[in-house]
Amino acid sequence: MSTPRITEAGQGASARPGKPPALRRGPADPVKALMHHHRELCERAVDPLEIAAGLEAHGVTDRTAARFRHRDVFSLAEELYARVPRGAESGPGPARTGARVDEPRAGQAGRAGRALLTLLPGAVCALAVAGLEATDGAARLVAGAAGAVGTAVALALCLRRGPLRAAGRTVPALRLWTLWLLAYAAYGEGVLEQIADGGPRGPLPLTAAPLVALALAVAPAALCARLFSVHARRKLDGSRGLEEFASGARPLLLGVALLFVCALTALLALAGLVLPHKALAPAVALGALLFLARLLIVHGFAAAAAAGLAAACAAEVAAPVLLMAGRLPRCGFLASPIEAAVGSWGAGSLPAIACGAAALGLLTHATAALSRASAHTVQTVRGADTADEPRQHQQPHRQQHP
Repeated sequence: MSTPRITEAGQGASARPGKPPALRRGPADPVKALMHHHRELCERAVDPLEIAAGLEAHGVTDRTAARFRHRDVFSLAEELYARVPRGAESGPGPARTGARVDEPRAGQAGRAGRALLTLLPGAVCALAVAGLEATDGAARLVAGAAGAVGTAVALALCLRRGPLRAAGRTVPALRLWTLWLLAYAAYGEGVLEQIADGGPRGPLPLTAAPLVALALAVAPAALCARLFSVHARRKLDGSRGLEEFASGARPLLLGVALLFVCALTALLALAGLVLPHKALAPAVALGALLFLARLLIVHGFAAAAAAGLAAACAAEVAAPVLLMAGRLPRCGFLASPIEAAVGSWGAGSLPAIACGAAALGLLTHATAALSRASAHTVQTVRGADTADEPRQHQQPHRQQHP
């Protein structure tokens, strides 16, 4: 069977039986060398959008596409998709899509199950904190350990499926940085206050409200990640150029990040009605940092996420270290900035500044990285399990530039 030719307007035109698609040959065919150079990409692609994302990842821009006699990368990808024959390895793509179309109820049940699963970390963490409040002595240690393990297991289950899934795209250091940030959210303010007063002395006070709110925020984080992936894919389907997609993806990312911050702030306010805490800003900054880091990991930018988390950890470690170093002879100047910040704004100001600056850095990076088509390839969307809608393996109509 001959491969259907996709016209410049983006519509599939069925090839006539017995006649292959008309190809430009000889030196007048500028696409031929590019087609051979990216043949593997074109052969395994399930639609032209995947080829367009791959070309962009290799540095092909709309201006480059003009040298190949195409108005943009999408149009160039359509021709490459039409001209490169695909073997048996591309067959499973449409078959899987068809199965999803035939079983909408199964898809809805799976989405409902994943949505309920995102509520599990918050429920387990809330029960753990309740157990800590109701026990004392050795029983309190057992309840705390069991709650920490249960919350970690529930969170791991959430991250294995759904829009927060990032299998194969993480780095080991991310877990260490995340654990430190969560531990600091629970005990960091108490440590700083005791050191600033000449300590540490006595047991460290636990600030449980940020942990409960962050665990409950897994559900809105999953919802926001799915909204971003699905709507970014739709914008990619309807875009006529890379710049057009980027200009639509940037405000989408900012809107999703703002939506998550608002949801997290509301959860912190609710948690504060039951569990007292001194300030919202540190937990909000930490939640925004963790959400942006996970969003980058899901879309294949684990190194940038790790760098942002590591920077926040380094800043938080520096605060108590400088306070302790200030006790050495002639080293009081090291502790002066930290003491001034704690005295003026409270111990929570330091983690708020550290996590807020790191989150701002990740947001800046994500605005550039996630506005690229290559960040929303088929593999990324499948891996994150966000493409819940049936994908049609025919190119949507693209209006031609006048």
